[in-house]
Amino acid sequence: MQADFRPPQRRTRVREQYEAPLPLNPSPDGRVQFRAQLVNQHVLVCNPDHIQQIYSQGYFGKGILSRARPDYSISDQWKQHEGVFLPIVSQSRYDELLGWAGASLAAQGSGEQAAVSQTSLALSQPIEMEGVRKEVGRDEPGPEGAGCLPGSQADPGAKNSRSGLDVNPQLDPDPSSEQDSESGPDPGPGPSVPGSGFVLVVSDSEVCGDAMVVRRTPVPLTEYLQLSLEEAFFLVYSLGCLSVYLHQEPLSVIQLWEEFRSLRHDFVTSFAAYQHCRSRGWVPKGGSGAKYGVDFMLYRKGPPFYHASYSVVVERVNDAFRGCGLRQFSWRSLAALSRITANVSKELMLCYVIYPADLSEAELASPVCLSRLKVQEVIVSRWVSSRERAEPDDI
Repeated sequence: MQADFRPPQRRTRVREQYEAPLPLNPSPDGRVQFRAQLVNQHVLVCNPDHIQQIYSQGYFGKGILSRARPDYSISDQWKQHEGVFLPIVSQSRYDELLGWAGASLAAQGSGEQAAVSQTSLALSQPIEMEGVRKEVGRDEPGPEGAGCLPGSQADPGAKNSRSGLDVNPQLDPDPSSEQDSESGPDPGPGPSVPGSGFVLVVSDSEVCGDAMVVRRTPVPLTEYLQLSLEEAFFLVYSLGCLSVYLHQEPLSVIQLWEEFRSLRHDFVTSFAAYQHCRSRGWVPKGGSGAKYGVDFMLYRKGPPFYHASYSVVVERVNDAFRGCGLRQFSWRSLAALSRITANVSKELMLCYVIYPADLSEAELASPVCLSRLKVQEVIVSRWVSSRERAEPDDI
């Protein structure tokens, strides 16, 4: 029996336009479009343009400094200052960032307190606009960014892909991107969009006043896109549009499979369930499911458009629906999980990944084993006696 999917609940306020999900890689030579880096057991996308496309086309991953969409900026207020758009921060906020920088230097053992204070003083010195323009000119992406305020309607991707994002060269697997921006055409006479290295500092009493000083950002608050292991492998294996690097070397599909299996003992089961849901047009998100005690939350189209419809618990079983489940449910724990799910207007789905009895451990060393796994969904409903005993004519 197939699961009966109910219509999802649409969000009342939608502030973005739906984009078609990423397709299979149509390139005949198999060239990968996006790049990510495996850092400390996390898959991070560092290139701003890659971040924007991966998230917008399928809602993969989340920003490390944001709740979901990777659009964090050091300030929500921007101003054109002598032809350059810069973020505005108050003096107290700047002092707070400067304190973070000093504490970080002290924690790293970067010298005596006098040296730390001298470094902080150097960071807080006003910067002439001529020096700002020189550095902005090196980072300017081209004429399409000229004259557009980050996050404005004229340039919807500028806030994510240009401003408020300072890619760490140690994490950026695409060092050629900086060379491309240097050799780009002249942006022309319009105002240009800088990176996140400068801010306009104003006094706390006049946040939008005219007395503004340009200073360097003491702490580069860099926004990256963090992919779950399932999302990263789906983009690599199922769509063929992502390459994951480890120590600046690209990992093959088999190497990535082995690496992810070593990081998570249940990765094969979890990915089989993730791929099953994705292939049926749903958007599974793992991070939001943790607060409800489940593995995934299923969204139609994406979190900006609909509330999650299903809370998904992934279970590994054999052909007889017995075996090593990832959770050992008791009747009490299952009833509690069902009640929590109902209280947040969702339905509880048990997603069983069925392993054949003759599947060997050697076969699990390759993603080819996924073709032998089957997935079965079961919807768990809580019986409410007062509702069920009502006669149909009385409803």
